[in-house]
Amino acid sequence: MIELARYESDGTVGTIVIDDGKVNVFSIPMLRVIHELLDRAEAEGVVVVLTGREGSFSAGFDLKALAGGAEEVVEILTLGATLAERVLAFPRPVLVACTGHAYPAGAFLLLAADLRIGADGPFRIGLNEVRIGLTLPWFAIELARHRLHPAHFDRTVVNAAMYSPTEAVLPGFLDRVVPAAELRAVALEAAHDLAGLDRRAHAATKRRARAGAITALRSAIESELTVEVFTAASGSS
Repeated sequence: MIELARYESDGTVGTIVIDDGKVNVFSIPMLRVIHELLDRAEAEGVVVVLTGREGSFSAGFDLKALAGGAEEVVEILTLGATLAERVLAFPRPVLVACTGHAYPAGAFLLLAADLRIGADGPFRIGLNEVRIGLTLPWFAIELARHRLHPAHFDRTVVNAAMYSPTEAVLPGFLDRVVPAAELRAVALEAAHDLAGLDRRAHAATKRRARAGAITALRSAIESELTVEVFTAASGSS
């Protein structure tokens, strides 16, 4: 059986490596595993590094699940939305080391993390829902509104613009891009630097700075991601 994600810790930094052996599709089982590993990292009180396999941080939600029944769709979207919510409000710093492509659900985590370092290469990053016939969920729009540069918001959300790693810095998906061979070392160095932040001050300031975004994200999850709402929306489309 494939290990969908694994956890490595040096006592200060806990690294969650997402790896399904393919393109890191966020299936329901994978999302559950990532939540469990975040539980472990939170219990240990470590700085978190989220990373993927070479060439792909995540190819987004499992489209087979999104094409399923209302309960399955709501479950996978809720798992993804609450994962982004957890990262956004996590009491310790969270760094994403983006190893390659980051399509919607992967890009959601980029929008939620404290620091985002990307590997340079022929990769695409962004929110491509509109390109593949999907309406962007409200929770994703709130994440984008929180983190993307206002001048790039419509282009990214409404027009589904996709970016290379170097292009993804300006709109706000990444903070820094480094050669792929250096990504792990640079990310760990940055994570250890973040570990030097005062824990209480970091957590309290994060809650204050992101209060509006956290409230908006929670409201979107509670109001949209229910079987009743999804069924009604599907029936009216």
